[in-house]
Amino acid sequence: MEALILEPSLYTVKAILILDNDGDRLFAKYYDDTYPSVKEQKAFEKNIFNKTHRTDSRSFFTLPCVSGNHGKGVSAGLQEKKIK
Repeated sequence: MEALILEPSLYTVKAILILDNDGDRLFAKYYDDTYPSVKEQKAFEKNIFNKTHRTDSRSFFTLPCVSGNHGKGVSAGLQEKKIK
């Protein structure tokens, strides 16, 4: 049986966030120390909310982050996925 070899990827998951309709945190899990303090985490979450709150509520967004400048708040853009 042949082993499956995946090509290397530079994508990593640094955080998973669930925010309510007002931008308040319902759930957040950070996987590294990019945002070490709660204050920095809240600022990042506010930035994400401000970029996504005017969208259709039936959409799901992923926001890739660039690692430059230690990945602090620098986003590469929004990728919209429609939920049916």
